[in-house]
This record gives sequence, C-alpha cells and structure tokens, in this order.
Amino acid sequence: MAKLIESHLFSDDAMMKKFCFIVELDKLKAVFRRTLLLDKSRTENDAEHSWEMATMALVLHSYAEPETDLLRVLKMLLIHDLVEIDAGDTYVYDQNGVRDQAQREAAAATRIFGLLGGPEGVELFALWREFEDRVTPEARFARALDRLQPLLHNYCTEGQVWRQNAIKVSQVRRAMQVIGEGSAQLGAFADRLIGASVEEGYLTTAD
Repeated sequence: MAKLIESHLFSDDAMMKKFCFIVELDKLKAVFRRTLLLDKSRTENDAEHSWEMATMALVLHSYAEPETDLLRVLKMLLIHDLVEIDAGDTYVYDQNGVRDQAQREAAAATRIFGLLGGPEGVELFALWREFEDRVTPEARFARALDRLQPLLHNYCTEGQVWRQNAIKVSQVRRAMQVIGEGSAQLGAFADRLIGASVEEGYLTTAD
C-alpha cells in the first residue's frame, strides 16, 4: 500500500485533494486488459492503453471530423479508463460483463473524480460522461481510437487473444462499428484489417 502523504505537507485543502487524486491514478497501472503487447510477452495495462491512444490521437488527428478539438480528445483519452480502477476492465466481447458495466463505471466515476473535487473534478467527470455518450465529434473520435487500438494489436499479434476466446468476425464487426462513426477513413481501415484477419485465419467466420 502506498504511503499516505501527511496533510501538513500541503498548502491548502485543494492541493491535498489534487495530490490524493494523482496518487490514486497509479492504480491504473495495475488494471490489465486482454490486449497483448505487440511482442506477445504480456497483456497491456490501462495506463499503457491510455498513453498509446493519446499518442495515436496526435498522429491520426487529421482523420477526425473537421474542427475536432484535439486537446479535448486527448483529455478524454487520458481519463476515460480511470473508472476501471474500481470497475475493472470489461472485455468488449464479454456478454455477461457488459450488462452492468455502465452502472459499475458510473459509480466509479463518482468516487474517483469526487476525490479531486472542485472545478477540475467536475470537468473530468463531464469529459468521462461525454466520452461515454459519444454525442460530440471529439467523443466519437476518442471512442474510435479506443476500439481501433486493440483491433490493431489483435491483427499484429495474429489474433492470439481472439482465437483463445473463440471470437467470431461478426462480433468484431459489431464492436468496431463505432470506429466509422468517429472517422470514415479509420473505419475503412478497420474494415480492411478485419478482412485481412479473416483471410489470415485470425478470426473465425463460423456461427
């Protein structure tokens, strides 16, 4: 367990809340996902996932809808998985896990962003909610990257996780539809990746 920072070290209560939130963030490094690293040595953790997507946004921003606010996208990608500190990572193809995912993650968002409090806590909670609702161009692009990253990893690792979990191409196509909603060009690229994965035998077409 991490050492608690004594309250007398902070200049005020607002500073203490900010650093308590920062210390809480470290737990994201211990939340592991199903996505393999490209060297297949282990699965990635949520912190690595968030960093990679933020970097992807910097590189792929030209494929977003015109006038999409990159800074807002980056903020969403950096904080959207903080709820998994409490709720855990829910595999997109886990039909049982997704049933109560929204409720688990909403409760986690209330607690975790509540640690920060103040206008920053309100802003981050609102960004998390925006990401989930996918109403804005920024949220749609952020969600597109959130789905594209594991798709790319699955292709580059020869579908190892897909094959271990008997994932079918129909499941992948349904899950990846949101990529096209956030970027037509990235959606077309995702379709090509899925098609190539079927051709290479990484995905099964059987019902």
